Amino acid sequence: MSAQQPRIVCQFSCGAASAVATKLALAQYSATHDVQIINAFLANEHEDNRRFLMDCQTWFGQEIVQLRDEKYGADIMHVFLRERFMMSRWGAPCTKFLKRRLMDAWKQPGDVMVFGYTAEEVDRLEGFRDRNPDRPVIAPLIEAGLGKEDCKAMILRAGIELPLMYRLGYDNANCIGCVKGGEGYFRAIREDFPEQFEVLCQVQDELGPGSYLHRDRKTNIRFSLRDLTPGEPRRNEALPACSFFCEIAEADYQMSTADLTSDCSLSGAE
Repeated sequence: MSAQQPRIVCQFSCGAASAVATKLALAQYSATHDVQIINAFLANEHEDNRRFLMDCQTWFGQEIVQLRDEKYGADIMHVFLRERFMMSRWGAPCTKFLKRRLMDAWKQPGDVMVFGYTAEEVDRLEGFRDRNPDRPVIAPLIEAGLGKEDCKAMILRAGIELPLMYRLGYDNANCIGCVKGGEGYFRAIREDFPEQFEVLCQVQDELGPGSYLHRDRKTNIRFSLRDLTPGEPRRNEALPACSFFCEIAEADYQMSTADLTSDCSLSGAE
């Protein structure tokens, strides 16, 4: 392969879509390009994600480069406590500190990013390209017309068991208790993973009302996870993408500055 060719960088997030996107990118580019597969280890994901990663590594026939944050111990709870917030209008600090900064340190000029956007997300890809004409990206799933359910089926046909979070009915393999989730999602987490739910509650106890994630629809007052009312769990709630590239893809319309400082807390931003 030519040394002039840019690297093709696939971010494997332990989800079905990123796995199939990586497999397609390898098939299309590995003979002509240096294709790299990267993953960010997170202490708060279900341990079965690591099993899925190893199964997919065998399927890819290529090592997955596993990056791991040292400052926060790859733990979202440590990020929340040290940065003093859990969510802001610009997104979650865990993505920035445990994923984006790792990517910034690892990437090289000219890298072509592989986005795991599915056929349902054409508008997201088009929006990114419109805003970033100088950033080369490819979206193998959209090119192949593959949706989320197609990706799950392809993983199963490859003889690979889907991550446990999928098998429990969740729509993704994000961290257990992803702060981007809604009330129905957190009712499911409270039911399925009470210990992890309690840890999130303890973090909110420490940080106070500025860390509360949800609002009462009648009063518009924010409330803590401890005060989450009984109701229907919603395991299949669609959450925003959580990869190295999700902030890259969305930063242009989410914030006007390139770097979010830790004083942009939820309470301070409103």
